[in-house]
Amino acid sequence: MNHDFFRIMPQTSARFCLPCDTSKQAGICMNAFAYYITAAVAEIGGCFAFWAWLRLDRSALWALPGVLSLVVFALLLTRIDSVFAGRAYAAYGGVYIATSLLWLWGIEGQRPDRWDVVGALVCLGGAALILFGPRQSF
Repeated sequence: MNHDFFRIMPQTSARFCLPCDTSKQAGICMNAFAYYITAAVAEIGGCFAFWAWLRLDRSALWALPGVLSLVVFALLLTRIDSVFAGRAYAAYGGVYIATSLLWLWGIEGQRPDRWDVVGALVCLGGAALILFGPRQSF
């Protein structure tokens, strides 16, 4: 099966390039954060389109850009350079939570409270552990 149809963007490394002695460990470049943030906005926007349709009584046509946005979200996560999808998704979770709170504030007009901020910081800390934690080479 030819999967070139799904390759909208060229294969690029989404590593974080930290100063480190080993190129493999140093490997995680800052553009992965851009993929994570863009994916989070696409996912939240897609889900919000369905929320608007089903909960805010907007037109069913809201589902069309919602589906497109969710497809973009899924494609963006495949850009993360990770051997294991689960690790990429787990690290994404922290970014998603923080981005959701920015959406809450910027789009919905509800300022996050201190517990929202503390929770997001804990999640971002967990994402950082997943991304930057030492790994054993096999």
